[in-house]
Amino acid sequence: MKIAIGADHGGIRLKEEMKKFLASEGYQTIDMGTNTTESCDYPVFAYKVAKAVSDKKVDVGLLICKSGNGMAIAANKLPRVRAAICYDRSVALLSRQHNDANILVLGSEHLFDEPEGIVKAWLGANFEGGRHKRRVDQISDIEKKSCVNPPIKKKAKK
Repeated sequence: MKIAIGADHGGIRLKEEMKKFLASEGYQTIDMGTNTTESCDYPVFAYKVAKAVSDKKVDVGLLICKSGNGMAIAANKLPRVRAAICYDRSVALLSRQHNDANILVLGSEHLFDEPEGIVKAWLGANFEGGRHKRRVDQISDIEKKSCVNPPIKKKAKK
């Protein structure tokens, strides 16, 4: 399984730990940055990971910042992306089983379980389908409706 991984300055330490952990578990990671503790803009890295997932260049993604919120908001703007903030194993399992999440978002300062356990639970879970598929399909329908309409053009001045 190929995993795109990205973080901002608030998540870089945990990103590096997760890369080592994932490698030890046999996963291939593609590091999308940042590679410094200097202040940076999280949307840049959220986009890189989400784009790789959206374009199916990787199987799943992992994003890390201090709270997880900004990364999830930015990542969820791309088609076919379902980024879920998970702070413990049970939420991680549900995000995969019920929501078919394809990007795991961790808030480095807001985890209730060990990050390795959360990541392992998330990667080990599978989408259950059934009534959950109907709901994920509804999310996809909303996405299609909102992404199909072209931008509103301004009327030319006479």
